[in-house]
Order: sequence, then C-alpha cells, then structure tokens
Amino acid sequence: MNRETEPISRNDEPREDRRPLGVAARFAGPAELLAAAQRIREAGFRRWDCHSPFPVHGLERAMGVRPTILPWLVFGAGLTGAVAALLLQWWTNAVDYPFQISGKPLFSLPANIPVIFELTVLFAALTAFFGALLLNGLPRFAPIAATARSFARVTADGFFITVEAADPLFDAERTAAFLRELGAVEVELCHFPVGESRIPRAVYWALAVLAVAALLPPLFIAGARNHTLEAPQEQPRIHIIKDMDFQPKLKTQRVSMLFPDRLGMRPPVPGTLPYDPNPPPAVETERLETGRDGEQFLTDFPLSVDAALMQRGRERYNIFCATCHGMTGEGGLYDGMTARRARARGETLWVPPAALTGQSVREQPVGKIFNTITNGVVREGRHTMPPYAVQIPPRDRWAIVLYVLALQRARAPFPEDFGGPSAAAVSSSASPVSPISSSAPLPSADTLLSALLPESKPGSVSKSKPGLPAEDRAAEIPTIRSSAARIQESQPQTGQPNVR
Repeated sequence: MNRETEPISRNDEPREDRRPLGVAARFAGPAELLAAAQRIREAGFRRWDCHSPFPVHGLERAMGVRPTILPWLVFGAGLTGAVAALLLQWWTNAVDYPFQISGKPLFSLPANIPVIFELTVLFAALTAFFGALLLNGLPRFAPIAATARSFARVTADGFFITVEAADPLFDAERTAAFLRELGAVEVELCHFPVGESRIPRAVYWALAVLAVAALLPPLFIAGARNHTLEAPQEQPRIHIIKDMDFQPKLKTQRVSMLFPDRLGMRPPVPGTLPYDPNPPPAVETERLETGRDGEQFLTDFPLSVDAALMQRGRERYNIFCATCHGMTGEGGLYDGMTARRARARGETLWVPPAALTGQSVREQPVGKIFNTITNGVVREGRHTMPPYAVQIPPRDRWAIVLYVLALQRARAPFPEDFGGPSAAAVSSSASPVSPISSSAPLPSADTLLSALLPESKPGSVSKSKPGLPAEDRAAEIPTIRSSAARIQESQPQTGQPNVR
C-alpha cells in the first residue's frame, strides 16, 4: 500500500523555515525501480538518480545515462602532457640552451621518452581524478541521502529514486504525488540540515595559526642564507632532502675528517707509481694519424716497431681483415668467409677483395696501405671496402700494416731470406719485390723477422731494410712460424685477378 511519510525535522525549528533539498522515494524491488526510472526519464526530469543495494541490469538504459566523456578527457590530457614534455625538452636542450655533451645530438627522441611518459601519466591521472569529481557533481556537502531517514535501507533491501530540488520540473507536492503514482512504497520530502550558517570562530584562529607557522620555515632559511664576507656562515646550510648530495667520499681540494691533517687529497705513496727511465720516443701526431708527410705517403713507420706491435697487428687483422681477405691475405673469391658467402648467395654488387700479397699492394708505401685502411676504397661512387677509421685506432692500423708486410714477405720472400747469396750479390740480378715461385721452400721465422723488424733505427721500418733486436726475435718466432704454416697449407693458385 502506498503511503507518504511526513518529513520529520531533526530539531525543533519550524519546517517552513527550511529550504527543500529534494524528494526520496523507496520502491518495493528492482522491477518497480526500473519501471519508475523509465517513467521519470520520459517525464523530462534531469536532476535525479537511482540507488540500489546491488547492480540492476538495464538500469542505465532506463535512466538514459549516456557514455561519459571522461575517457576522451583523459586521452586529451595525456596527449597534451606528451606534447608539452616533448616541446619543453626540445626548447630547453636544442634551442634555448644548447650544450654539447660527448658529441651527442642536441635533441634525441629516445633520451626524452622518460619525461614524456611521466608528464603523460601525470596529466592523465590529474584529469581522471578531478574530472570524475566535476562530472559527478562532487563534493556534495548536503546530499539527499544524508537527510532522508529511510535511506539507510539502501544497503540492505531498499531501492530508491531521489529527485533534487534543483531540477527545473521539481515541485515538492506534485513530484511526491508523481512518485506515489509510479508505485513508491514510501516518499519523503528532505530539507537542508539545520545548523549554524556562520563559520565558527575557532576555525579562523586555527587558520591564522597555520598561516603564521607556515611562514616560519622560509624566514628561518632566509636568515640562515644571509651571510657576507664580513659575517661568514659558520654552520652548513639546512638540507632537508639530502638525496645523493652528501655522500661519504673524498672530493678534490676538500676537507676530510678521516685523516689527522684533514686533507682529502693524499700525496702518492713512495714507490707505488711506475717510472720509466727510458720513455718511448715522441710520435708526431700528424704522421701517425694520416700516414703522410706533407703530400707524400710515408715509406717508414712513424712509431716504434717491435714484436708486441707485430702480435697486435696479427690480432687486429684476424678480427677486421681476415673475414674478406682471408687469413693469408690472398683475397680472391674463396679465401675469406665473407667472400665465400657473397659468392654462394650470388651477390651481383659484391667486389672480390684484393690480394694483399699481390704485386700492386707490395709496391705501395706503408703510408698508402695505412690510408686505405683508414678511408676505405671508393669505386664508381660507392665503397667497395668500408673505412675503418672509427673502428680501429691509428696505432692498431699501423700494427695491421706491419702484419700485412709480414704476410707479403712470407708469400714473396727475398732471395736472402733463404740463407743463399747476400743481398749485394743478387741486387743487380733480382728485383727486391719479385716473388719466389710457390714451390720454393718458405724462409725461416728468424730470417723473416730479421727482414721486418729493424735493429738499426727504432721506430722506423722499411720494406727492404732487414734487422731485428736479438731480445725480440725469440718472442716473435711463434707468430711468424704460424703465418708461414698457414700459407704453406693453403698455397693459392697463381694469376688471381687484383680487383681492388
């Protein structure tokens, strides 16, 4: 049976002096709630809502609830944050204050992704939080649910519809009668809570005390930072958030309480620093890095040549050069693994590597070979051999040149390398660069080392000057012996084309 419950005031003040807040109507079940919600929507009410102890299927459609625009607002805010972060970093790093750090680009997208991500999340999260409050009309300091006596049953078995007094169609008597016609079991007219309209004086005093207390820390900090040369600061500044600003470490020209003399920089302990009484000779940087002396290619090495440099050249050659030119430097179509792979795939643009032991390369000065390693080989507008200036330092390039000379000498030794007639006896009848027949026995390791590593002029080696310090000869014998063994095992065919 439908009935109307007379509103009961929470105090003894007359009800006529209180403004209406709205009407709360309780229905018997979810089916009645659905039917009433559809009728209220059709009647044109706008400021109303439904409340139930559990979700009611189809209630949103009956109420005419449209999809919220909050996801679009969150997406727009996130996109705005991403664009703002990108423009901020671009402007500060590339335009307003460009600063070169280790040759890195002034603006690089991967380096800016963390800040872009953070501002995207920040803008989207703030928009989702405040958007949900505004779109739901929150906060509500005097909702109908807080004043209706029977609304407590909404968590158990109560199904309610509340109509706010702010609705354009609201009229207390007519709205209550309309809800009873829809089948409401109980209808209650709700009013604003009765209470003091003025803010208590204690609130003002509390706000004043908080404002004064908030001014004390900045005033105290300002006073601590106010110091001059006449009145220097005796105590360190207050640092609330230390982070990593103060670490237990020693810095240059700083005081340290760890040592009695309070010096952070300690003198070196005697005998701990190495000292070379015979330092290596100085190397001219231009000759070392260009391989030229003016406009001419160097004919000798600009740095000290020893067994260690030869071994270093062998290691670098096997890493960077052997993949194309082969372990013996013969090049061609089948020596290096890269060449074999290119031929197996039928690469039409592949240019077979040159034979480093061929006549044309053996006649080049060492500076020319160094220049080829540095700048590569360009043919018909493209590199048939890439430059290695970035991958290989200058000293390692000279080491590779030295090892290439060893491969050339092992493949085409001089007559004196076989222990036969002296160089003076054969100089008139044999060219110093004429190769020996492939069937001839290879020279010994000692002979080859004597030819490549001079003993008369440290730091300089020529293609035709023999000589080796006695103490270095034994250390280099395994390297040359292994090179000679590889060449003997893989005797290449004669007459291969020189293609680079």
